[in-house]
Amino acid sequence: MSVYVDLFRYRELFGSLFRRDLRAKYKGSVLGLAWSLAHPVVLMLVYLLVFSVIWKAPATDLEHYWLFLLCGLPAWVFFATSLQSGSRSLLENANLIRKVRFPRQLVPLANVATQLVAFSVMLVIVIVLSLVYEPRARDTVWLAIPVAVLVVCLVAGVALAVASANVVFRDIEHIVAAVLLPWFFLTPVLYSLDSVPGAQAHPWFERLIHWGNFMTPAIESLREPLFYGHAPPAADAIYLAVSAVVALGLGALVFTRVDDQIAVEV
Repeated sequence: MSVYVDLFRYRELFGSLFRRDLRAKYKGSVLGLAWSLAHPVVLMLVYLLVFSVIWKAPATDLEHYWLFLLCGLPAWVFFATSLQSGSRSLLENANLIRKVRFPRQLVPLANVATQLVAFSVMLVIVIVLSLVYEPRARDTVWLAIPVAVLVVCLVAGVALAVASANVVFRDIEHIVAAVLLPWFFLTPVLYSLDSVPGAQAHPWFERLIHWGNFMTPAIESLREPLFYGHAPPAADAIYLAVSAVVALGLGALVFTRVDDQIAVEV
């Protein structure tokens, strides 16, 4: 796992890459870095308007459905934006990679850290709303923090693997862009698992969405303490922890395999 040890060994360089990416993301805008706070708020409002008002999702009969929806959004948005932007991160930094020899895994990981800002803002907003509107969750909201750490590890590993593979196989970024939309609807962000259409007639489909999609246990593990006031189910928590470790290992493996080719391929 020396791939991740370099984050601490070269923490000043990592911090510089993170600050550069954050500034570049909002360069030329009037609000500048304030968009890192405004953007997730606007994004959450848009999702609420579309799925809770204009197009009512299957689970809208839930009390405080809007909060149910918000509890699932931070992890998904963080995952999707990290994969989309991270897939091209090494290619977009080709000039830097060719000129200077440094741990190149810092580039996609700094990109994930940039998306982490919005994830943190969204999560704080949801925690505050849960404390205000869901009294039953007031004793469990703090459990969302260790779950969020596991989500970050999971996303970082997947993003590093995708960014590394995309250097050699440029189709990866297009595949990611194509699968994220159907993946979103196959992840229980808009609905609960027990309200999956056809779940009673086809119980295998509900199990497939739950255990065949590694984002489902992540979202369920966040939603339980934030919305229902329960500790994350043991099965979901264990699945998420194992997935995070596997993702980090996969990211390190793929990066190590292509590290020597990156400067040539970009």
